Amino acid sequence: MTNSSSAVSPPHAHSGPPRGLSNRHIQLIAIGGAIGTGLFMGSGRTISLAGPSVVFVYMVIGFFLYFMMRAMGELLLSNLHYKTFADFAADLIGPWAGFFVGWSYWFCWIVTAIAELVAITGYMQFWWPSVPLWLPTVVVLAVVFLLNAVSVKNFGEMEFWFALIKIVAILALIVTGVVMALTHFTSPDGHVAQIANLWNDGGWFPHGAMGVVAGFQIAVFAFVGVELVGTTAAEARDPRKTLPRAINSVPVRILIFYVGSLLAILVVMPWRAIDPEQSPFVAMFALAGLAGAASVVNFVVLTSAMSSSNSGVFSTSRMLFGLAAEGSAPRLFTGLNKVGVPVRALYVTALVLLLTIPVLYAGDSIIEAFTLITSVASLLFMFVWSMILVSYMRYRHKFPERHRSSEYKMPGGVVACIAVLLFFAFVVWALSLEPETETSLVALPVWLGLLGVAWVFVRRTESHRQAFAWFKKEMERPVENEHSEG
Repeated sequence: MTNSSSAVSPPHAHSGPPRGLSNRHIQLIAIGGAIGTGLFMGSGRTISLAGPSVVFVYMVIGFFLYFMMRAMGELLLSNLHYKTFADFAADLIGPWAGFFVGWSYWFCWIVTAIAELVAITGYMQFWWPSVPLWLPTVVVLAVVFLLNAVSVKNFGEMEFWFALIKIVAILALIVTGVVMALTHFTSPDGHVAQIANLWNDGGWFPHGAMGVVAGFQIAVFAFVGVELVGTTAAEARDPRKTLPRAINSVPVRILIFYVGSLLAILVVMPWRAIDPEQSPFVAMFALAGLAGAASVVNFVVLTSAMSSSNSGVFSTSRMLFGLAAEGSAPRLFTGLNKVGVPVRALYVTALVLLLTIPVLYAGDSIIEAFTLITSVASLLFMFVWSMILVSYMRYRHKFPERHRSSEYKMPGGVVACIAVLLFFAFVVWALSLEPETETSLVALPVWLGLLGVAWVFVRRTESHRQAFAWFKKEMERPVENEHSEG
C-alpha cells in the first residue's frame, strides 16, 4: 500500500507493514533483545566492581524490567492499532509525548547501531588487520538494508539465527562450567573450580553497598533492547498469543542466560582473578582448553553486534514511519514498497548510519567518545521505558474498562509502575557517581531540550494538526481481525 496523496488523510500506523513475523521469530527476537554484547564483553568489568553480588544486580534489573515489559504488553494488546511506543504515548498522554518518545527511540537505535558498526569493524580487524576501516560498515549496511527491504520475514530470520548463536554460546559456557566444577578443575594459577568461589574471597559483597551500586552503572546497559519485542508486535501474525508468551518468558531467560552464565564463570574463576579488560567468556573457554577461544567468542560477539545493527535498522525505520503517520516527521517517510516495508524510512536510516565511516577515522579518542554516546543512548532507553510506564498509568485512568476486559493484565498495576520508576531514579543517581557516566547526564537534558524546541515548531504546523487528528480517529476505530493469522 502506498502513501495517500491527500493532504487531509495521511496514512497512519494501521496502514503499515503486514504481519509477517511468526511465533518462532518473535520468541527468538525476545531472547536476542535480552542478550546484549554487554554480557559477553562488559561483564568482566561489572564483576570487578561488584564481585559475586553482580548476580543479584542482574536479577534486580531483570525483575524491574519485567514489569515494564508487562505494562508494554498490556498496552499494545489493549488496542492493536498501537504499533509503536510512540503510538500509545501520543494517544494516552498527548501528541508531545509521541513526538518525544518516537524521536528519542529513533536516536537510541541510531547511536547504538553506529556503535555496533564501529565494533564490527574492530572484530573484522581481529581476523583481517589489513581490511580498510570503511569496508565492513558498507558491507554490513548493504546486507542488512537489502534483506530488510525485501520483507519483514527476512529481518525475523536474521534475528532468529543471530539469537540462536548467542544462546548456543551461553549454554555451552554453562555446561562447561558445570563439568569443570564437578571435576574440580584446577587452573594453571592454582585456582580450583568450586561453588565456594562464590563467597570465599570477601563474601558475596566484597566491596560493600557501593560496590553493588557501581555494578548497576554498567549492568543496566546490557539490557538495552529488551523492549525490542514490542516494536515487532505490529508485524506479528498473532500478537495476542505470541507477545504474552515472549514477555512471560523474560524472567526465565534472565535466570538462564545472565545469572546462569555469570554463576558458571564465578564458580570456575574466583572473581579477583577475572581481568576486567578481557571478556570472561574468552578466559573461561581458554581455561577449558578450547582451541581458538578468542576467535570463537569474537565470532559470537560479532553476530551479537550484527544483530544489534539489524535491530537498529528495523526499529528506526518503523519508528520513523510511525512518526510520519502522526505528523511528527515528513510525510514522505510513510511510503511503503510492494511488500509493505517502509522503504523510504529504511533509506534514510541506512544513509544516517553511513556516518559511522567518518567516526571510524575520527582519531584516538573514538573509544572514549563512544563510551559517552552509548551512555547517553542508555539513558534515553530509560527515558523511553519510563514513558511506557507513564503511558500505562494514563491508560488505567483513561480507559478503566479496557483494563478490566484485558486478558493480559500487568501484575501490580500502578503501584508496580511507581516502584519501577523509583528504581530508574536510583540508576540515574548511580550514574551520577562516576565522572565518565556523569557527563552523559548532562547530555540527556540537552537532547530533550532540542526536542522541545523542535516540538514548538512542529505543533504549530497545519500538517501536524491534520495528521494527528487522523491518527486519533484511527486509534478509536474498531479493530477487525487484527490478531488473526495473515
